Amino acid sequence: MKISIYATLAAATLALPAVAQDGDAAKGEKEFNKCKACHMVQAPDGTDIVKGGKTGPNLYGIVGRKIASEEGFKYGDGILEVAEKNPDMVWTEAELIEYVTDPKPWLVKQTGDSGAKTKMTFKMGKNQADVVAFLTQHSPDAGGTAEPAAEGETN
Repeated sequence: MKISIYATLAAATLALPAVAQDGDAAKGEKEFNKCKACHMVQAPDGTDIVKGGKTGPNLYGIVGRKIASEEGFKYGDGILEVAEKNPDMVWTEAELIEYVTDPKPWLVKQTGDSGAKTKMTFKMGKNQADVVAFLTQHSPDAGGTAEPAAEGETN
């Protein structure tokens, strides 16, 4: 039983990079409405691209950013353990898709700790690649090209 679960997870993980390339940023912007209860996308100059909550970290620049490195945000123990074990690891499109699909198994895979805990309780069952494509647009370290919204404009 365990072997088949591992095989399924490995196959899904290997397929993720291809899925990430197929995301639609325009659709992802709409899908991000599910995320904005906890997260915002705010440019470094303070321009709100998407106004949202502060329960989760600001997701501007998330693709290409080191894991658990948003200044001033208090991360949970599980994600901090990932950052400690993998100090050079950055969020890629594939990692984000896997994480937003279900954060707990991603943490377990990264830490090797079946008891790893996450503060993120939301699981995105579909359109993950679209949301990640939207976030990639607003991630300069990932080659994102979107300009911040005009002052006072939010999506």
